[in-house]
Amino acid sequence: MTTESPIYLDNHATTRLDPQVLEAMLPWFTDHYGNADSGTHALGIEARDAVAVAREQVAAAIGVTPREVIFTSGATESVNLALAGAASRQPGRQLVVVETEHAAVLDTAAHLERQGWPVMRVPVASREAAIPGLIDLDQLAAAMTDQTALVSVMLANNEIGLLQPLAEVATLVHRRGALLHVDCAQAIGNLPVSMDAIGADLASFSAHKCHGPKGVGGLYVRRRERLVRLDPLLFGGGQERGLRSGTLNVPAIVGMGRACELAAAGLPGTPAAVAALRNRLWQLLADAVPGVRLNGPPLEAGLRLSNNLNVEFPGVDGSTLLAELAHEGVAASAGSACSSEHPRPSHVLLALGLSEEEARRSVRLGLSRFTTPAEIESAAEKIVAALRRLTAV
Repeated sequence: MTTESPIYLDNHATTRLDPQVLEAMLPWFTDHYGNADSGTHALGIEARDAVAVAREQVAAAIGVTPREVIFTSGATESVNLALAGAASRQPGRQLVVVETEHAAVLDTAAHLERQGWPVMRVPVASREAAIPGLIDLDQLAAAMTDQTALVSVMLANNEIGLLQPLAEVATLVHRRGALLHVDCAQAIGNLPVSMDAIGADLASFSAHKCHGPKGVGGLYVRRRERLVRLDPLLFGGGQERGLRSGTLNVPAIVGMGRACELAAAGLPGTPAAVAALRNRLWQLLADAVPGVRLNGPPLEAGLRLSNNLNVEFPGVDGSTLLAELAHEGVAASAGSACSSEHPRPSHVLLALGLSEEEARRSVRLGLSRFTTPAEIESAAEKIVAALRRLTAV
């Protein structure tokens, strides 16, 4: 195995912790260790104040008020709280989801379906369409009824990078009197994010997708104009406005706040720089590998995350290629890390109309603001070399 530093191209799964985020977090593990709910002494008060600052930082990054931000353990918990919390308020009403949503959404929807909630799953455009993976607004409108309570649509897909037309989706959803939940886990730092602009009533986030720590996330709950009410999943001390009981993870929350602040400050320069590297990687692969195909929207369409490539390599099993690349110090994946415990072809690629064999030949490559031009050149060389070895065998 190579002794060089790894070339990390799995940034949709998780990102490296920004050193500035670590610096912000460290004091809250040691000198400043108070419980944010202990308001009778200085250590507790300073912890409470640090959480308030982090809440303001997250709120500023997504264009909301601090009181609309609830801290959770990550986007998965945020999704569960949004969907199940809304369902508890309106039992028996319809839930609408898109077929290419993250497993956290799809599995929560399936659970609610078993509890008696009708669930409608909306298909997306096929690989042969102009914009593969795009939701059809007419199909979405047809899927909703007067009994629709909640619609969940991902802003930026974690496998093919597609950006859905959320403003148009929100118009249709609100016309039916329903709520819109948006999975924004991949968005912060990769594109401007404004809850008012996309029309979200609920939105889920995760710090480790934008160079923050693992184990902390957020849920946006609209409290202006269209007031949203949820029932909690966790009970106890009544923290986070009663929606998420449990002692607050102050170091992680401080880290999330700083990560969101840095991500917002990097706009718009960072996505443009990362997109240039992404485009260079694709060009190198397309020039060297006959028959290589891009999964998802065309790069020139402007409807793809700036850091995303999803590539089908002809004649090679994706898992075998990934193992070969790992041996050479290149880290990538076949799709959602949350599905790796149950390996099967990507449900996102199957929804685009790829066969199981085509989906298994596909690899996801995710860049970040820490990716360098030299790493892109080296990664392309190593991918091409690995493909030639495997196809020769």
